[in-house]
Amino acid sequence: MNKFIKDQISQLKPSATLAINEESNRLKKSGKKIYKFGFGQSPFPVPESVISALKANANKHTYLPMQGLEELRSAIAENLNKINNNFNKEDIVIGPGTKELMFLTQIAFKGEVLLPAPSWVSYQPQAFIAKNKIHWIQTTSNSNWFPNAESLEKKIKNTKEKNLLLFLNSPNNPAGTVCKNLQEIAEIAKKYKLTILSDEIYSRLTFDDQYKSISNYYPEGTIVSSGLSKWCGAGGWRLGFFAIPNQLKEFKESLKILCSESFTSVSAPIQYAAIEAYRSDHSHYLSAVKKILSFTGKYVYENLKSNVINITEPEGGFYLFPEFTNAKFSSSSEMCKDILKKTGVALLPGSDFGLDSKKMLARLSYTDFDGANFLKNTSGSKKLDAADLKKNAPNIVDGVSALKEWSNSL
Repeated sequence: MNKFIKDQISQLKPSATLAINEESNRLKKSGKKIYKFGFGQSPFPVPESVISALKANANKHTYLPMQGLEELRSAIAENLNKINNNFNKEDIVIGPGTKELMFLTQIAFKGEVLLPAPSWVSYQPQAFIAKNKIHWIQTTSNSNWFPNAESLEKKIKNTKEKNLLLFLNSPNNPAGTVCKNLQEIAEIAKKYKLTILSDEIYSRLTFDDQYKSISNYYPEGTIVSSGLSKWCGAGGWRLGFFAIPNQLKEFKESLKILCSESFTSVSAPIQYAAIEAYRSDHSHYLSAVKKILSFTGKYVYENLKSNVINITEPEGGFYLFPEFTNAKFSSSSEMCKDILKKTGVALLPGSDFGLDSKKMLARLSYTDFDGANFLKNTSGSKKLDAADLKKNAPNIVDGVSALKEWSNSL
Protein backbone atom coordinates (compact mmCIF):
# COMPACT_ATOMS: atom_id res chain seq x y z
CA MET A 1 0.00 0.00 0.00
CA ASN A 2 1.42 3.38 -0.99
CA LYS A 3 1.97 5.48 2.13
CA PHE A 4 1.03 8.69 0.30
CA ILE A 5 -2.38 7.47 -0.92
CA LYS A 6 -5.50 7.04 1.21
CA ASP A 7 -6.82 3.48 1.42
CA GLN A 8 -10.15 4.15 -0.31
CA ILE A 9 -8.40 6.01 -3.18
CA SER A 10 -5.90 3.21 -3.80
CA GLN A 11 -8.81 0.81 -4.35
CA LEU A 12 -10.30 2.84 -7.20
CA LYS A 13 -9.96 2.07 -10.91
CA PRO A 14 -10.24 4.63 -13.73
CA SER A 15 -13.83 5.45 -14.74
CA ALA A 16 -15.11 2.47 -16.77
CA THR A 17 -16.48 4.62 -19.61
CA LEU A 18 -13.25 6.59 -20.03
CA ALA A 19 -11.16 3.40 -19.76
CA ILE A 20 -13.11 1.61 -22.53
CA ASN A 21 -12.76 4.67 -24.77
CA GLU A 22 -8.99 4.72 -24.32
CA GLU A 23 -8.71 0.95 -24.82
CA SER A 24 -10.84 1.19 -27.99
CA ASN A 25 -8.60 3.97 -29.33
CA ARG A 26 -5.47 1.94 -28.51
CA LEU A 27 -6.76 -1.14 -30.35
CA LYS A 28 -7.87 1.02 -33.28
CA LYS A 29 -4.39 2.55 -33.57
CA SER A 30 -2.86 -0.93 -33.56
CA GLY A 31 -4.84 -1.71 -36.73
CA LYS A 32 -7.74 -3.74 -35.28
CA LYS A 33 -11.24 -2.96 -36.56
CA ILE A 34 -13.10 -1.64 -33.51
CA TYR A 35 -16.78 -0.83 -33.12
CA LYS A 36 -16.89 1.83 -30.38
CA PHE A 37 -20.10 0.81 -28.62
CA GLY A 38 -18.60 1.29 -25.16
CA PHE A 39 -18.30 5.05 -24.74
CA GLY A 40 -21.42 7.23 -24.46
CA GLN A 41 -20.76 10.49 -26.25
CA SER A 42 -22.95 12.57 -28.53
CA PRO A 43 -21.70 12.15 -32.11
CA PHE A 44 -23.38 15.37 -33.25
CA PRO A 45 -21.81 18.81 -33.74
CA VAL A 46 -22.60 21.70 -31.42
CA PRO A 47 -25.29 23.94 -33.05
CA GLU A 48 -23.69 26.63 -35.25
CA SER A 49 -25.17 29.57 -33.33
CA VAL A 50 -23.67 28.24 -30.08
CA ILE A 51 -20.23 27.84 -31.73
CA SER A 52 -20.51 31.42 -33.03
CA ALA A 53 -21.33 32.61 -29.52
CA LEU A 54 -18.21 30.86 -28.19
CA LYS A 55 -16.04 32.51 -30.83
CA ALA A 56 -17.58 35.92 -30.12
CA ASN A 57 -16.84 35.54 -26.41
CA ALA A 58 -13.33 34.10 -26.66
CA ASN A 59 -12.00 37.41 -25.30
CA LYS A 60 -13.85 36.97 -21.97
CA HIS A 61 -11.05 36.21 -19.55
CA THR A 62 -12.01 37.31 -16.06
CA TYR A 63 -13.24 35.08 -13.24
CA LEU A 64 -17.02 34.85 -13.16
CA PRO A 65 -19.17 34.54 -9.99
CA MET A 66 -18.69 31.14 -8.33
CA GLN A 67 -22.40 30.32 -8.68
CA GLY A 68 -22.21 31.13 -12.39
CA LEU A 69 -23.00 33.99 -14.75
CA GLU A 70 -26.30 35.61 -13.75
CA GLU A 71 -27.60 35.86 -17.33
CA LEU A 72 -26.84 32.17 -17.92
CA ARG A 73 -28.57 31.14 -14.69
CA SER A 74 -31.66 33.13 -15.74
CA ALA A 75 -31.66 31.45 -19.17
CA ILE A 76 -31.37 27.99 -17.61
CA ALA A 77 -34.18 28.66 -15.12
CA GLU A 78 -36.49 29.89 -17.89
CA ASN A 79 -35.60 26.85 -20.00
CA LEU A 80 -36.14 24.43 -17.12
CA ASN A 81 -39.51 25.88 -16.21
CA LYS A 82 -40.98 24.63 -19.49
CA ILE A 83 -40.97 21.09 -18.03
CA ASN A 84 -39.78 21.26 -14.43
CA ASN A 85 -40.65 22.83 -11.12
CA ASN A 86 -40.67 26.65 -10.89
CA PHE A 87 -36.96 27.53 -10.53
CA ASN A 88 -35.39 30.99 -10.54
CA LYS A 89 -31.83 32.15 -11.24
CA GLU A 90 -30.85 31.98 -7.55
CA ASP A 91 -31.62 28.23 -7.55
CA ILE A 92 -29.06 27.47 -10.28
CA VAL A 93 -25.41 26.54 -9.67
CA ILE A 94 -23.09 26.24 -12.71
CA GLY A 95 -20.31 23.65 -12.70
CA PRO A 96 -17.66 22.21 -15.06
CA GLY A 97 -19.99 19.35 -16.03
CA THR A 98 -22.52 17.76 -13.67
CA LYS A 99 -19.99 15.09 -12.68
CA GLU A 100 -18.03 17.61 -10.59
CA LEU A 101 -21.19 18.97 -8.94
CA MET A 102 -22.26 15.40 -8.07
CA PHE A 103 -18.83 14.71 -6.58
CA LEU A 104 -19.01 17.84 -4.41
CA THR A 105 -22.55 16.82 -3.39
CA GLN A 106 -21.21 13.49 -2.13
CA ILE A 107 -18.56 15.35 -0.12
CA ALA A 108 -21.11 17.73 1.39
CA PHE A 109 -23.89 15.21 2.04
CA LYS A 110 -24.29 13.84 5.55
CA GLY A 111 -26.19 10.57 5.23
CA GLU A 112 -26.36 7.47 3.05
CA VAL A 113 -27.01 6.95 -0.65
CA LEU A 114 -29.71 4.94 -2.44
CA LEU A 115 -28.72 3.78 -5.92
CA PRO A 116 -30.94 1.87 -8.34
CA ALA A 117 -29.01 -0.93 -10.06
CA PRO A 118 -28.15 -0.33 -12.84
CA SER A 119 -26.75 3.17 -12.28
CA TRP A 120 -24.23 5.33 -14.13
CA VAL A 121 -20.68 4.17 -13.44
CA SER A 122 -19.51 7.21 -11.43
CA TYR A 123 -22.25 7.50 -8.77
CA GLN A 124 -20.89 4.65 -6.66
CA PRO A 125 -17.14 5.47 -6.83
CA GLN A 126 -17.85 9.11 -5.91
CA ALA A 127 -19.82 7.97 -2.86
CA PHE A 128 -16.95 5.61 -2.00
CA ILE A 129 -14.41 8.46 -2.15
CA ALA A 130 -16.65 10.59 0.09
CA LYS A 131 -17.11 7.63 2.49
CA ASN A 132 -20.89 7.61 2.02
CA LYS A 133 -22.51 4.23 2.49
CA ILE A 134 -24.34 2.88 -0.60
CA HIS A 135 -27.58 0.88 -0.61
CA TRP A 136 -28.35 -0.73 -3.96
CA ILE A 137 -31.96 -1.17 -5.12
CA GLN A 138 -32.01 -3.99 -7.65
CA THR A 139 -34.24 -3.46 -10.68
CA THR A 140 -35.11 -5.55 -13.75
CA SER A 141 -36.19 -5.05 -17.34
CA ASN A 142 -39.76 -5.80 -16.15
CA SER A 143 -39.74 -2.49 -14.22
CA ASN A 144 -38.02 -0.69 -17.13
CA TRP A 145 -34.80 -0.70 -15.05
CA PHE A 146 -36.23 1.68 -12.41
CA PRO A 147 -37.21 1.00 -8.78
CA ASN A 148 -40.90 0.67 -7.92
CA ALA A 149 -42.50 2.07 -4.76
CA GLU A 150 -42.42 -1.31 -3.01
CA SER A 151 -38.69 -1.97 -3.56
CA LEU A 152 -37.80 1.61 -2.63
CA GLU A 153 -39.82 1.56 0.60
CA LYS A 154 -38.45 -1.86 1.56
CA LYS A 155 -34.87 -0.60 1.14
CA ILE A 156 -35.61 2.54 3.20
CA LYS A 157 -37.14 0.47 6.02
CA ASN A 158 -34.03 -1.74 6.09
CA THR A 159 -31.77 1.29 6.39
CA LYS A 160 -31.06 2.69 9.85
CA GLU A 161 -29.91 6.08 8.52
CA LYS A 162 -32.86 8.42 7.99
CA ASN A 163 -31.05 11.06 5.93
CA LEU A 164 -31.02 9.48 2.47
CA LEU A 165 -30.08 10.69 -1.01
CA LEU A 166 -31.73 8.86 -3.92
CA PHE A 167 -30.23 9.10 -7.41
CA LEU A 168 -32.74 8.89 -10.24
CA ASN A 169 -31.54 9.01 -13.87
CA SER A 170 -34.19 9.23 -16.61
CA PRO A 171 -33.72 8.58 -19.51
CA ASN A 172 -31.50 6.00 -17.96
CA ASN A 173 -27.81 5.30 -18.49
CA PRO A 174 -27.21 2.35 -19.15
CA ALA A 175 -30.61 1.17 -20.43
CA GLY A 176 -31.98 4.11 -22.44
CA THR A 177 -35.36 3.77 -20.70
CA VAL A 178 -37.64 6.44 -19.23
CA CYS A 179 -39.08 6.30 -15.70
CA LYS A 180 -42.87 5.89 -15.93
CA ASN A 181 -43.67 5.68 -12.20
CA LEU A 182 -42.41 9.05 -10.98
CA GLN A 183 -45.53 9.77 -8.95
CA GLU A 184 -45.29 6.62 -6.79
CA ILE A 185 -41.55 7.21 -6.23
CA ALA A 186 -42.34 10.83 -5.25
CA GLU A 187 -44.96 9.68 -2.72
CA ILE A 188 -42.43 7.41 -1.00
CA ALA A 189 -39.83 10.20 -1.12
CA LYS A 190 -42.27 12.60 0.58
CA LYS A 191 -43.25 10.02 3.18
CA TYR A 192 -39.62 9.44 4.24
CA LYS A 193 -38.29 12.95 3.44
CA LEU A 194 -35.71 11.68 0.97
CA THR A 195 -33.56 14.06 -1.05
CA ILE A 196 -33.62 13.14 -4.75
CA LEU A 197 -30.86 13.95 -7.21
CA SER A 198 -32.66 13.79 -10.56
CA ASP A 199 -29.99 13.31 -13.24
CA GLU A 200 -31.76 14.69 -16.33
CA ILE A 201 -28.72 14.95 -18.61
CA TYR A 202 -30.57 13.00 -21.36
CA SER A 203 -34.00 14.61 -20.80
CA ARG A 204 -33.97 16.65 -24.03
CA LEU A 205 -33.20 13.47 -25.97
CA THR A 206 -36.45 11.71 -24.93
CA PHE A 207 -37.85 10.25 -28.14
CA ASP A 208 -41.58 10.80 -27.53
CA ASP A 209 -41.22 14.52 -26.58
CA GLN A 210 -43.28 13.83 -23.43
CA TYR A 211 -40.50 14.16 -20.84
CA LYS A 212 -41.60 14.47 -17.22
CA SER A 213 -39.40 15.33 -14.25
CA ILE A 214 -39.84 14.02 -10.72
CA SER A 215 -39.42 17.65 -9.63
CA ASN A 216 -43.01 18.17 -10.81
CA TYR A 217 -44.22 15.66 -8.20
CA TYR A 218 -41.74 16.36 -5.40
CA PRO A 219 -40.38 19.90 -5.96
CA GLU A 220 -39.33 20.55 -2.37
CA GLY A 221 -36.89 17.63 -2.21
CA THR A 222 -35.56 17.31 -5.76
CA ILE A 223 -32.27 18.64 -7.14
CA VAL A 224 -32.33 18.69 -10.96
CA SER A 225 -29.02 18.02 -12.70
CA SER A 226 -28.34 18.64 -16.39
CA GLY A 227 -25.97 20.33 -18.85
CA LEU A 228 -24.77 20.77 -22.41
CA SER A 229 -22.94 17.48 -23.00
CA LYS A 230 -25.67 15.21 -24.41
CA TRP A 231 -28.36 17.32 -26.11
CA CYS A 232 -25.95 19.98 -27.40
CA GLY A 233 -23.08 17.68 -28.43
CA ALA A 234 -20.74 19.63 -26.13
CA GLY A 235 -19.34 16.99 -23.76
CA GLY A 236 -15.82 18.41 -24.03
CA TRP A 237 -16.99 21.93 -23.17
CA ARG A 238 -17.70 20.77 -19.60
CA LEU A 239 -20.70 22.83 -18.59
CA GLY A 240 -23.41 21.50 -16.29
CA PHE A 241 -25.74 22.83 -13.65
CA PHE A 242 -27.78 21.95 -10.59
CA ALA A 243 -31.22 23.46 -9.95
CA ILE A 244 -31.74 23.39 -6.19
CA PRO A 245 -35.13 24.25 -4.61
CA ASN A 246 -35.32 26.91 -1.92
CA GLN A 247 -36.15 24.23 0.69
CA LEU A 248 -32.59 22.89 0.21
CA LYS A 249 -30.98 26.35 0.46
CA GLU A 250 -28.51 25.27 3.16
CA PHE A 251 -27.19 22.52 0.90
CA LYS A 252 -26.86 25.01 -1.97
CA GLU A 253 -24.79 27.38 0.18
CA SER A 254 -22.46 24.52 1.20
CA LEU A 255 -22.14 23.42 -2.42
CA LYS A 256 -21.20 26.97 -3.46
CA ILE A 257 -18.43 27.02 -0.84
CA LEU A 258 -17.06 23.72 -2.15
CA CYS A 259 -17.23 25.10 -5.71
CA SER A 260 -15.24 28.16 -4.60
CA GLU A 261 -12.56 25.93 -3.03
CA SER A 262 -12.28 23.50 -5.95
CA PHE A 263 -12.86 24.85 -9.48
CA THR A 264 -13.43 28.56 -8.56
CA SER A 265 -15.72 29.21 -11.55
CA VAL A 266 -16.48 27.67 -14.94
CA SER A 267 -14.67 28.88 -18.08
CA ALA A 268 -15.95 32.37 -18.96
CA PRO A 269 -16.25 32.00 -22.78
CA ILE A 270 -18.19 28.74 -22.38
CA GLN A 271 -20.63 30.28 -19.90
CA TYR A 272 -21.32 33.18 -22.28
CA ALA A 273 -21.79 30.76 -25.18
CA ALA A 274 -24.15 28.65 -23.06
CA ILE A 275 -26.55 31.61 -22.82
CA GLU A 276 -27.15 31.13 -26.55
CA ALA A 277 -27.61 27.38 -26.01
CA TYR A 278 -30.34 27.91 -23.41
CA ARG A 279 -32.00 31.10 -24.64
CA SER A 280 -32.46 30.35 -28.36
CA ASP A 281 -34.77 27.88 -30.04
CA HIS A 282 -32.87 24.71 -31.00
CA SER A 283 -35.97 22.61 -31.66
CA HIS A 284 -35.06 22.00 -35.34
CA TYR A 285 -31.59 20.73 -34.36
CA LEU A 286 -33.00 18.58 -31.55
CA SER A 287 -35.71 17.13 -33.78
CA ALA A 288 -33.12 16.08 -36.40
CA VAL A 289 -30.82 14.61 -33.73
CA LYS A 290 -33.65 12.65 -32.09
CA LYS A 291 -34.86 11.35 -35.45
CA ILE A 292 -31.43 9.81 -36.05
CA LEU A 293 -30.96 8.48 -32.50
CA SER A 294 -34.47 7.03 -32.31
CA PHE A 295 -34.15 5.29 -35.69
CA THR A 296 -30.65 3.98 -34.95
CA GLY A 297 -31.64 2.71 -31.48
CA LYS A 298 -34.74 1.00 -32.89
CA TYR A 299 -32.63 -0.64 -35.63
CA VAL A 300 -30.14 -2.03 -33.09
CA TYR A 301 -32.99 -3.20 -30.84
CA GLU A 302 -34.88 -4.92 -33.67
CA ASN A 303 -31.75 -6.61 -34.99
CA LEU A 304 -30.47 -7.87 -31.64
CA LYS A 305 -33.64 -8.98 -29.86
CA SER A 306 -34.09 -12.74 -30.11
CA ASN A 307 -34.86 -15.78 -28.00
CA VAL A 308 -31.30 -15.57 -26.59
CA ILE A 309 -30.88 -11.77 -26.33
CA ASN A 310 -33.24 -9.96 -23.94
CA ILE A 311 -33.36 -6.24 -24.65
CA THR A 312 -35.65 -3.31 -23.80
CA GLU A 313 -36.61 -0.85 -26.52
CA PRO A 314 -34.80 2.51 -26.16
CA GLU A 315 -36.87 5.56 -25.16
CA GLY A 316 -34.22 8.28 -24.98
CA GLY A 317 -30.50 9.00 -24.95
CA PHE A 318 -28.30 6.59 -26.87
CA TYR A 319 -27.99 3.31 -24.94
CA LEU A 320 -29.29 -0.24 -24.93
CA PHE A 321 -28.74 -2.88 -22.25
CA PRO A 322 -28.82 -6.35 -23.86
CA GLU A 323 -28.68 -9.55 -21.83
CA PHE A 324 -27.04 -12.51 -23.58
CA THR A 325 -28.92 -15.33 -21.90
CA ASN A 326 -26.99 -18.11 -23.67
CA ALA A 327 -23.55 -16.70 -22.71
CA LYS A 328 -21.60 -18.85 -20.23
CA PHE A 329 -18.80 -16.81 -18.71
CA SER A 330 -17.54 -16.32 -15.15
CA SER A 331 -18.64 -12.66 -15.28
CA SER A 332 -20.10 -10.02 -17.59
CA SER A 333 -16.60 -8.52 -17.68
CA GLU A 334 -15.17 -11.78 -19.08
CA MET A 335 -18.00 -11.85 -21.62
CA CYS A 336 -17.20 -8.32 -22.82
CA LYS A 337 -13.50 -9.21 -23.16
CA ASP A 338 -14.47 -12.20 -25.31
CA ILE A 339 -16.77 -10.04 -27.47
CA LEU A 340 -14.04 -7.43 -27.98
CA LYS A 341 -11.42 -10.04 -28.84
CA LYS A 342 -13.58 -12.01 -31.29
CA THR A 343 -15.68 -9.26 -32.91
CA GLY A 344 -13.99 -5.92 -32.22
CA VAL A 345 -17.22 -4.69 -30.55
CA ALA A 346 -16.43 -2.70 -27.39
CA LEU A 347 -19.17 -2.91 -24.72
CA LEU A 348 -19.27 -2.16 -20.99
CA PRO A 349 -20.17 -5.02 -18.61
CA GLY A 350 -23.34 -4.79 -16.51
CA SER A 351 -21.23 -5.21 -13.35
CA ASP A 352 -19.82 -1.69 -13.92
CA PHE A 353 -23.36 -0.39 -13.31
CA GLY A 354 -23.95 -2.14 -9.98
CA LEU A 355 -25.49 -5.40 -11.21
CA ASP A 356 -24.48 -8.94 -10.27
CA SER A 357 -21.42 -9.85 -12.36
CA LYS A 358 -22.98 -13.27 -13.07
CA LYS A 359 -25.74 -11.61 -15.12
CA MET A 360 -24.64 -11.49 -18.74
CA LEU A 361 -25.64 -7.88 -19.34
CA ALA A 362 -23.71 -5.20 -21.21
CA ARG A 363 -24.24 -1.55 -22.10
CA LEU A 364 -24.25 -0.71 -25.79
CA SER A 365 -23.91 2.90 -27.00
CA TYR A 366 -25.15 3.29 -30.59
CA THR A 367 -23.19 6.46 -31.40
CA ASP A 368 -20.28 5.13 -33.49
CA PHE A 369 -20.93 7.34 -36.52
CA ASP A 370 -20.18 10.81 -37.88
CA GLY A 371 -23.11 12.84 -36.58
CA ALA A 372 -22.42 15.93 -38.72
CA ASN A 373 -22.43 13.82 -41.87
CA PHE A 374 -25.58 11.93 -40.84
CA LEU A 375 -27.42 15.21 -40.12
CA LYS A 376 -26.36 16.73 -43.43
CA ASN A 377 -27.43 13.67 -45.47
CA THR A 378 -30.83 13.22 -43.80
CA SER A 379 -32.03 16.79 -43.28
CA GLY A 380 -35.66 17.74 -43.85
CA SER A 381 -38.75 15.60 -43.47
CA LYS A 382 -37.26 12.46 -45.07
CA LYS A 383 -38.13 9.28 -43.22
CA LEU A 384 -35.06 7.19 -42.42
CA ASP A 385 -34.56 3.65 -43.68
CA ALA A 386 -31.94 0.89 -43.45
CA ALA A 387 -30.12 2.28 -46.50
CA ASP A 388 -29.59 5.59 -44.66
CA LEU A 389 -28.06 3.72 -41.76
CA LYS A 390 -25.79 1.62 -44.00
CA LYS A 391 -24.57 4.79 -45.71
CA ASN A 392 -24.23 7.09 -42.68
CA ALA A 393 -23.56 4.67 -39.82
CA PRO A 394 -21.84 1.59 -41.31
CA ASN A 395 -20.14 0.76 -38.00
CA ILE A 396 -23.56 0.43 -36.34
CA VAL A 397 -24.79 -1.99 -39.02
CA ASP A 398 -21.57 -4.04 -39.13
CA GLY A 399 -21.02 -4.01 -35.36
CA VAL A 400 -24.56 -5.20 -34.64
CA SER A 401 -24.17 -7.93 -37.26
CA ALA A 402 -20.88 -9.08 -35.65
CA LEU A 403 -22.47 -9.07 -32.19
CA LYS A 404 -25.44 -11.10 -33.38
CA GLU A 405 -23.14 -13.60 -35.08
CA TRP A 406 -21.11 -13.93 -31.88
CA SER A 407 -24.27 -14.59 -29.85
CA ASN A 408 -25.52 -17.19 -32.33
CA SER A 409 -22.18 -19.02 -32.20
CA LEU A 410 -22.35 -19.63 -28.43
